[in-house]
Amino acid sequence: MRSLLTGVAVAAAMALGATAAQAQKLTMRISHQVPPAHHLSKMLEIFAAEAKQRSNGQIDVQLLGASSAFKPAENHPAVARGAIEAALSVSFQWGNTIPEMSVVVIPYLFSEIERIRKFPGSDAAKILERKLEEKGVKNLAWLYITRQAIYTSGRKPLIALQDFKGVKIRGLNPMADEALRAVGAAPSAMPGDEVYQALQTGVLDAGMTDVSAAFSRKYYEVQKYGTVTPALTVYFHLYVNPRWWSSLSPAHRAALEAAARKAEAEAVPITEKTAEEAVLRLRERGMVVHVHSAQEAAAWRNVMQKPVIDAFLKAAPQDGPKLIEALNRL
Repeated sequence: MRSLLTGVAVAAAMALGATAAQAQKLTMRISHQVPPAHHLSKMLEIFAAEAKQRSNGQIDVQLLGASSAFKPAENHPAVARGAIEAALSVSFQWGNTIPEMSVVVIPYLFSEIERIRKFPGSDAAKILERKLEEKGVKNLAWLYITRQAIYTSGRKPLIALQDFKGVKIRGLNPMADEALRAVGAAPSAMPGDEVYQALQTGVLDAGMTDVSAAFSRKYYEVQKYGTVTPALTVYFHLYVNPRWWSSLSPAHRAALEAAARKAEAEAVPITEKTAEEAVLRLRERGMVVHVHSAQEAAAWRNVMQKPVIDAFLKAAPQDGPKLIEALNRL
């Protein structure tokens, strides 16, 4: 009888142990819009590997890219309502929902690499993170994607400010487009995956995008010239459902936070290397690429920056000035 009870106790203990071990397993699905070849994918792979290692294999990060789970505009509501644990959005994609998120697209305001390194965890980042919490999500990481914009064209290079006059160009968002209007261009909002055809058919005269995207989207096939300038700093930021986050064990939260810090740090060399390689590859494909000197960038800044700052402060009158001041302190 005693041996029978002992056996039952052992079996019960094993079952409880198995249940506890199973409970420790955690799946974190992350929805995002970029294809596997995009350099953001490298950062996310680092995050996933680091989370798995720091949790002794308990955290399984599943990357759902290329809008396979949700479209870009659907990511925020999906995370906020708990349909998925996490997602990434481009900082300026928040538009009127969080106008403060567009602060980084003020031309030449925030493009020095050392300041970019200091942004995660900064006062400026914390202001934006509070805004995100008000919209029902918790920010976990700021993944730096680019500071090197490229203005492409087919007929003539866009080097001097007067070269923009009358040019139909792909815009970014209403706020950032004030810079293009200030130099006489006619910006038109258009998703990135539609720009190639618009350039090919003449709907647009010129493109404006990240230099690495210009290569991956093969702009060199339909545009002869490109001007590279450190105009806009862009982040993909990783955010999670707060209820899901609060349900995690302290150990799991610590593992994910450490993985986030690792991915943020690695984002800088990955992005800088990707930009350098993109310039070389565009030239190899026949595009005539001009890289701005400091003096040329300053000339563009003097004309392009103020109208965007004015639009930004009008859209974000309360926290906009605080954000610009916090960025300038970095």
